[in-house]
Amino acid sequence: MVKKIQLDEQWYILATAAPPDDRRRVLKHNDTFALFDRFGDIQPIGLGDEGLYNDDTRYLSHQELLIDGHRPMYLNSAVREDSGVFVIELMNPDIERADQPLIEKGLMHIFRAKLLWDGACYEHIRIVNFGLEPIEIMLSMELGADYADIFEVRGYQRQRKGDYLDPTVGDDELMFAYKGLDHAVRCTHIGFSPAPDRLSASHADFLLSLPPRDETHLFVTVCCELDGKMASEPRDYYSALELSTKKIGHLLNECCQLTTSNQLVNRWIDRSASDLVMLTSRLPDGLYPYAGVPWYSTTFGRDGILTAWECLWLYPHLARGVLRFLAASQATEENPKSDAEPGKILHEARKSELALLDEVPFRRYYGTVDATPLFIGLAGAYYERTGDLELIRSIWPNIQLALEWIDRYGDADGDGFVEYRRRSKTGLIQQGWKDSHDSVFHADGQLADAPIALCEVQGYVYQAKRYAAELAERLGDEAQAQRLRDAAEQLKQRFDQDFWCEAIGTYALALDGRKQPCMVRSSNAGHTLWSGIASQEHAERISRQLLGEEFFCGWGIRTLSSREARYNPMAYHNGSVWPHDNALIAGGMARYGLKEAAMAIFAGMFDVSLHVDQHRLPELFCGFDKRMGEGPTLYPVACSPQAWAAASVFYLLQSSLGLSFSPDCSEIQFRHPKLPKFMESLEINGLWTKGGCVGLRLQRYPNSVGIDVLNKEGAVKVVVET
Repeated sequence: MVKKIQLDEQWYILATAAPPDDRRRVLKHNDTFALFDRFGDIQPIGLGDEGLYNDDTRYLSHQELLIDGHRPMYLNSAVREDSGVFVIELMNPDIERADQPLIEKGLMHIFRAKLLWDGACYEHIRIVNFGLEPIEIMLSMELGADYADIFEVRGYQRQRKGDYLDPTVGDDELMFAYKGLDHAVRCTHIGFSPAPDRLSASHADFLLSLPPRDETHLFVTVCCELDGKMASEPRDYYSALELSTKKIGHLLNECCQLTTSNQLVNRWIDRSASDLVMLTSRLPDGLYPYAGVPWYSTTFGRDGILTAWECLWLYPHLARGVLRFLAASQATEENPKSDAEPGKILHEARKSELALLDEVPFRRYYGTVDATPLFIGLAGAYYERTGDLELIRSIWPNIQLALEWIDRYGDADGDGFVEYRRRSKTGLIQQGWKDSHDSVFHADGQLADAPIALCEVQGYVYQAKRYAAELAERLGDEAQAQRLRDAAEQLKQRFDQDFWCEAIGTYALALDGRKQPCMVRSSNAGHTLWSGIASQEHAERISRQLLGEEFFCGWGIRTLSSREARYNPMAYHNGSVWPHDNALIAGGMARYGLKEAAMAIFAGMFDVSLHVDQHRLPELFCGFDKRMGEGPTLYPVACSPQAWAAASVFYLLQSSLGLSFSPDCSEIQFRHPKLPKFMESLEINGLWTKGGCVGLRLQRYPNSVGIDVLNKEGAVKVVVET
């Protein structure tokens, strides 16, 4: 199970037991997600996080299928390639009963299929008798609902809780209910078709009589209800399956299609695409990728921005939704309890009981220093990709407010650098992407005092002002455009002067509250290549260091050099490997013409995809050195799937190809394109830009990549710089 510990008023997840296996299965649709074991059950074992959740509340905490009181034997299970349906295959064990013949194992095949749609979980169970004699047997389903808040599941210990209402038992429906301290009533409706032979407040029993070679079908629907309102009217399994399949297919078809010569790469790409579709929710402002399951299945500003950025070239609709949502939720006033300030972009939003009661500060929380400049940067990158000036014009007031936040609140002391200091008593101490309490420190391991100026954040600000200058010019404000360009150039010069540490051959991790550099070698410096704030000379030195043995473990670049005082390959941010971190660093290396370095990272991530379950890159994994015949060491409480990890393959591919867009002349540009050694060829179909759409085939040769246009619609130009 997990427990909460609190250090310096920070929240952490303490894992006191590992997951029962690494094959938990995940489904998600909009604000509902579910974690099952490989049998398709929900059990309170391991991390204790299995369940059916809606709006960060667990509506079903126990569901176990039994045959005559025995657990079936496992055959196989998998989530379908489009991530829409979880299919499980089981068989009966040897079943001995008094005064009755033995039912030998394997006579009955038990098929289960589960899917989520609009706040409900739909399940189809099929039982087939492959024996030569009739079988009479009891199939049971044990059920329970604890209405645990996601923060309770993470380990938060509540002082008091609401009231569990008496279950309601009907002929074909069981209902659990809970009235929270927020006065909301949450109900779980469990419907059965056909009706069970016996139904109680904790289990349903079906007396099955199966002739030889015959089968029977059962359907179970679990609906989540809040204050008398369901997300949608319950429907039957097959109509939910049809709607789910259509929705997934539509979203996948909106992306351009990628096919390589390597089937293992294709599996990685296809799983990543389907995971992104699964994690993406449709909000009133458009599509938004929720960060990850189970801990972060909600809107996160930084995660949403970087996920959309990583796959911007093949799916710009996602960035449009992210920009609109974050503009609509931008802070408009100061609120120390939520670390909010005018113009600041959201960190995280929650709708669970603890958040609504403000027992945790995350109902609408703004404790992030980097989401605001990244929001501006994504807006600029989105325009560059699409030429959609209409959207930019609609959110321009929000971009202006974000720029004002950078200069006023972000740089409160006026030294030219953006810093953070927590104002909320219970919010995050560290407010960069590495938000563990111990992620920012000096060479001797002593934690840095706030306010803290992170090196990568200065790069994000530089990038934001350059993009904002371009947008201001497009909107006719030449004066502001020039001011922003001048400010960006001044920041670049100051940054190189104050952050570069010759003694360690890289940029300081941060400047502390006394403006002293944290002389620590970290992957953060790699982000300065991605943003373009690094000088060419320093970029080359950083790149060599990041690919040296103290950083590169064989699978990828660690978050921290193995030479540093707080290095620990099992630490969340101080020695682990994060796929999205590696993808951004690879993008930065490619920006400076260091393609071979970027390709080394791409190769490492591909190797990871070969060893992880379902070819799904997790949020992070441990930074132990690669060992012959072994896969990477998994991190026990990592989210999987995680949006920016799923999107990393697309950004790695874009960086290798040097792919960019020019909406003014409808150009698709390839700058010194490369394909990795594990990929002989690549086909891209449905790649569109403002002027039309193309299909391309890229072929790797010993010293170059050839690009052929397979088809074209409109006045699109394909330009290759070799």
